[in-house]
Amino acid sequence: MTAEPGVVEDSEPSTLEHQTTHQGHPAGHETLAAEKASFFRQPKAVWATAAASVFAFMGIGLVDPILPAIAQNLQASPSQVSLLFTSYFLVTAVMMLVTGWVSSRIGGKKTLLIGLALIVVFASLSGTSGSVAELIGWRAGWGLGNSLFVATALAVIVGVASGGTSTAIILYEAALGLGLSLGPLAGALLGGWQWRMPFFGTATLMAIAFMAIMATLPKTPPAGMKTRFRDPLLALGHAGLRSVAGSAFFYNFGFYTILAFVPFILGMGAYGIGAVFFGWGVALAVFSVFVAPPLQAKFGDIKVLAGTLSGLAVVLVGVAVAATLHAVPAVVVLTIVAGALLGVNNTVYTELAMGVSDAPRPVASAGYNFVRWMGGALAPFIATWLGETFGAPVPFYASAAALVVAIVIALTGKKFVQEHEPAAI
Repeated sequence: MTAEPGVVEDSEPSTLEHQTTHQGHPAGHETLAAEKASFFRQPKAVWATAAASVFAFMGIGLVDPILPAIAQNLQASPSQVSLLFTSYFLVTAVMMLVTGWVSSRIGGKKTLLIGLALIVVFASLSGTSGSVAELIGWRAGWGLGNSLFVATALAVIVGVASGGTSTAIILYEAALGLGLSLGPLAGALLGGWQWRMPFFGTATLMAIAFMAIMATLPKTPPAGMKTRFRDPLLALGHAGLRSVAGSAFFYNFGFYTILAFVPFILGMGAYGIGAVFFGWGVALAVFSVFVAPPLQAKFGDIKVLAGTLSGLAVVLVGVAVAATLHAVPAVVVLTIVAGALLGVNNTVYTELAMGVSDAPRPVASAGYNFVRWMGGALAPFIATWLGETFGAPVPFYASAAALVVAIVIALTGKKFVQEHEPAAI
């Protein structure tokens, strides 16, 4: 889910990147072996930033196991509770146009630390909420901090990690998957005690991450070339990047329908929901790191994307049927299968967004994420509203239809991706 903009001092590809395709795939076996050998030999700053990224991504799925409890304790409907995602991702999307401007002027380390500090403050305030409207507002502030941190983390990892861009992306995707798997587990363990505790737990973890990055990450000076507010939007003028972003927008309807609405049809408590989404997150992490790269190398990004999006659409239709039949075990199995497909898609979209255009990585990624996170902002509320109004199966049928649109956009934009791809060595 997730190439993010940040501070990359040079906008030109490194020597290693010249030896890869636009998708980050190694040109030869020697390069691949070198990257694998260096994967675990990273500076402390890389591991500190990756660990902080895990904690940051935990915040996305953290509320999943406690959504029914929040609705019950704050006397809110599912669609009202879904606004916890909407406010979070709406602010994140808009701030994608701003974070590059900020980080290019104050440097990556300062941007990371400001983002972490804001998360600590607003996660703590979320735990004190007395109404769903108040909680939605604090989650919006949390989204502001998250955007500053997550938007910079990948670029910092790329700049500090050994092994090239593709290794850095795999590290980042591993952090993403681990965070998405641990978030529901932490939410369940703490939320089963008291629904406010996951928020305080996240604030504590992010405070630890703040101190780790403060101690290990070298000072990153401001970029030589300052990013303008309009640059990410101008980057979307590239047809390839625009098609990747548009496809990801509709893909997110499938992603966040599962994340935001499945908890309401499971009929389980916090521990049960947490266990289901822990399995979902583990599948996502494993497939994003270990399965996506060989599939990309063998079939190419667009074919993999079309195949996994088609599979995900079928899974969503299956969830709709299972919801109609009240077949909870089937919903559980299909949710975990969906996690595997989502993991592959996240890696493919990330690498495409990072390399499909000629724009500097932070700028292209900012434009892509602005569009993508808008899908994440709209999908949870639309899905839960459809479920409340027309019945539990409808959100899943609607999301399957959205995935068909994502496939069409990806296939239509295939020629623009191929035009940019350099000849294989």
